[in-house]
Amino acid sequence: MNFISLMELIGTVAFAVSGALVAIEKKLDIYGVIFLAIITAVGGGIIRDIIINLPLPIALTDPIYVIVCIVTAVIVMFFYKWVKKINGLVVVFDAVGLAAFTAIGAKAALSNDVYTTFVVITLALLTGTGGGVLRDLFAREIPFVFRKEVYATACIVGAVSFLLTYPYVGVEMAMYICFGVTLIIRLVCIKQDWHLATVKIDEANRKEKTE
Repeated sequence: MNFISLMELIGTVAFAVSGALVAIEKKLDIYGVIFLAIITAVGGGIIRDIIINLPLPIALTDPIYVIVCIVTAVIVMFFYKWVKKINGLVVVFDAVGLAAFTAIGAKAALSNDVYTTFVVITLALLTGTGGGVLRDLFAREIPFVFRKEVYATACIVGAVSFLLTYPYVGVEMAMYICFGVTLIIRLVCIKQDWHLATVKIDEANRKEKTE
């Protein structure tokens, strides 16, 4: 198992934890908790594989990641209070998963002979954030990546770093660079509490127009 695969496994656990926590907080049943854990962790990869027209998504051909998600969801259900206490650590692991999935998504484009800049960035972004979007939609929440967190932006910058470096250092090394850039951006933004600006609305004018 190489470094990226290990980080992908850690990220899978973190994503599954976040999905299970959301499901428990929404008072879903056991199936709902397991389902959200799975869809959060592998949903982005499934979307990516459908777009690149694979015969069957990798998450279905290799069940190890789904099994990891199920085991993780069961552990979260039994140790919910303890998991909530280490939420800060889960956030760090989530950042690791985001970075790993972004790098894997970027490589997937090249592995399928797609070199278009927009497509590479899109696949990296979908792999990194697609599962979280599906989780929030099922939970009837505004997707996390559409809010002010520097999350999807970290994916995009990481994917751009992959595109800029792979012609010179090779795909594998570019994956490590993409992973490092995405992870550093996400962790720094968490540490410094940096957020993207939101659109300001003049509440007074809006009320006047609606009256």
